[in-house]
Amino acid sequence: MNLLEVRSISKTYGSGETAVRALKNVSFTVPKGEFVTVVGESGSGKSTLLNMIGALDTPTAGKVFIDGKDTFSMKDTNLTIFRRRNIGFIFQSFNLIPELTVEQNIIFPLLLDYKKPDTGYLEELLEVLNLRDRRKHLPGQLSGGQQQRVAIGRALITRPALILADEPTGNLDTQNSSEVIALLREASRKYRQTIIMITHNRSIAASADRVLNVSDGVLSDLGGAGNEKLS
Repeated sequence: MNLLEVRSISKTYGSGETAVRALKNVSFTVPKGEFVTVVGESGSGKSTLLNMIGALDTPTAGKVFIDGKDTFSMKDTNLTIFRRRNIGFIFQSFNLIPELTVEQNIIFPLLLDYKKPDTGYLEELLEVLNLRDRRKHLPGQLSGGQQQRVAIGRALITRPALILADEPTGNLDTQNSSEVIALLREASRKYRQTIIMITHNRSIAASADRVLNVSDGVLSDLGGAGNEKLS
């Protein structure tokens, strides 16, 4: 079953001679539990694509279906609720709340939705993320790698249908980058999370279940791990 369907998405910024076609008739599907990476040069359209999938921006044409729901047919209030409950975001810049502890940052999306955290699942996440002994620490007391693990926990706590990661290793060294990617793969395997991740790192991209390439707004499917086009 496909968790995500992107159907003929196009995005144009501006009009007339100054118009920029950021995406050109992009279509693809992602089954539940697949870990997909998206590669491409800066300005190729990959971040625009991620924003369309996450309903952070609206397409000029086309549709996005998440778990069978047409996101762009929803009213703004319903879309905000749907996005909060069904999409987890992981950014390069962590975006943690400095006044909140590790545990509080992780459960914050649930509090926004007036829900109580599943304590068993929270403890499991803290263990998987190796943050149990850091649960009362503030973000400023953590390393970059630890902060990104908190951001991953925050994305996972709502058990979203889809996780979107935009260069999640961009501010990390090689060791921490490897650990973060391993955690995302573990989330994909253990929790059957569907993950779409943008990365400039071709070796990281090649470890995914499938690699998509965006070039000048056009998407192509490079296939699975070990593809020679990524070497």
